[in-house]
Amino acid sequence: MVARHDQTRDPELLAALLQARRGTAFFARKLNELSDAELDGDSLLPGWTRRHITAHIGYNARAIARLIEWAATGVETPMYPSTDVRDHEIAFGATLSPIALRHLFDHSAVHLNVEWRDLPEDAWHHTVRTIQGREVPATETVWMRSREVWMHAVDLDNGAVFRDIPVPVLERLLNDITGAWKTRGTDKDLVLKVTDRDLTLGDTAAASPTVVSGPLPAVVEWSAGRGTSGVTAVGPRTTNGTVPAAPKWI
Repeated sequence: MVARHDQTRDPELLAALLQARRGTAFFARKLNELSDAELDGDSLLPGWTRRHITAHIGYNARAIARLIEWAATGVETPMYPSTDVRDHEIAFGATLSPIALRHLFDHSAVHLNVEWRDLPEDAWHHTVRTIQGREVPATETVWMRSREVWMHAVDLDNGAVFRDIPVPVLERLLNDITGAWKTRGTDKDLVLKVTDRDLTLGDTAAASPTVVSGPLPAVVEWSAGRGTSGVTAVGPRTTNGTVPAAPKWI
């Protein structure tokens, strides 16, 4: 059998696809290390078990595949009819048997990969719409998926940490998060210093900022609301050296 390859020749897009596929493989490894009984355990996300995380990742692949079908055909196929439908779907998926839940993840990942692989070169620039209502080119779906699989592999609480996430993914995550803060105005008087990257983000013009510092993985972990390990903070938002909670991201 002759192997079929991605139809795009764009080197940046090919690199992004590889990063997303590696993230999917990483999530699969952390999921497969869990026993069926351990799927019932808590994840790092409040109110969600590992079942919820797995269902979310499975249905997310199906939703993104719908956007790729939209790009390919021109027929509007939204990710979800509404956020309520998405939330109900995840809640239902969390009740599936362990084997069905694992099959959901496996089959949806393969389906999305095939949709990406078979998308014609010119269709990658066709516009689709995210669940948040953003109009984006189909190329953006690759980042949307990469972000989900890498971060939620950590949320499975099965030994994965932010240090396991590739630097390019961490850097883009941090840009996404701080960009969302800036859009909402919630980064006022807040500065992030990435100590291993000589990178400073946030309200750098503030007269008296709260400065959160640490290596890139730790700063992203804090910014994403996943914990304070590895970061320090000084400034008005701190009390007795405690690190404040990050502004809401999504």
